[in-house]
Amino acid sequence: MPTSDQRTAEFESQRKRLVHLGYRMLGSIGEAEDVVQDAWLRWSEVTDCVDSPAAYLTRVVTRLCLDQLKSARVRRETYLGTWLPEPLISAADEVEETSDEVTFTLMLAMERLSPLERAAFLLHDIFDVALAEIAVALDRQPAAVRQLASRARKHLRESGPRYRIEAAEAERIADAFFFAARDGDVTRLSEILAHDVEIQADGGGKVIAFPVVIRGLHRALRLFASQSRKNGARPTLLRSALIDGLPGCISVDGNGVLQTMILGMRGAKIGTIYIVRNPEKLSHVSAASLKGQSAR
Repeated sequence: MPTSDQRTAEFESQRKRLVHLGYRMLGSIGEAEDVVQDAWLRWSEVTDCVDSPAAYLTRVVTRLCLDQLKSARVRRETYLGTWLPEPLISAADEVEETSDEVTFTLMLAMERLSPLERAAFLLHDIFDVALAEIAVALDRQPAAVRQLASRARKHLRESGPRYRIEAAEAERIADAFFFAARDGDVTRLSEILAHDVEIQADGGGKVIAFPVVIRGLHRALRLFASQSRKNGARPTLLRSALIDGLPGCISVDGNGVLQTMILGMRGAKIGTIYIVRNPEKLSHVSAASLKGQSAR
């Protein structure tokens, strides 16, 4: 029988992976951490020997997330304005550790999946869990799990490429966009934005954000030109970063509100701009994620 210290060590060795799984399932880092804490409480009460702690904990977290998704979907139906996932930002030395094929755009696309489809797709295609283990976690036959994952892939095919952009290229794109938008440089913006660009902003009713999706290059250009002409302090770039595999910026606007901007690419141009301003979704943007960066 493992000792208490051994059990703790086994759990801690899995914690980051479990939080990552919870985030991919729920779209919220805070909720993922709560789920993992609940899994720890259950793990600490187990008295029998467990052949594979990783498989056992994956199963527990998956089932807790499935329960959580039911209430999360109800909450999102009454959410004020556009709902966007929490941005996943890693410190520079953690990029490889949290790297997978899921981008911010794909996270949004997964919202259209059923909870079981989402779980089957993530566990099979992203976390490389064996089909038999997924079947146990979802309480389904392996053939049914295979069908769930297949349906999920079919629904996600139109969500765009899943490849992640190299960090240096992401920084170049993010910097070019931020400074052109800040300065209202419509000439430069016209070069880097797609003609059918969309801007989505999530303030969650906590801070001011665009209440509707802004569509089209001309409207986007008018918006950025208008914002640059407003009196007051200009926005400050804190850091350019890979945010869920896409170019992104962490900045403070002229009113001191922290925000992230994630740039969904369409070829060489920016097709969607996702702006997360809801402070409840940015509480994890800590000093560690900004370490070594100077405001610009």
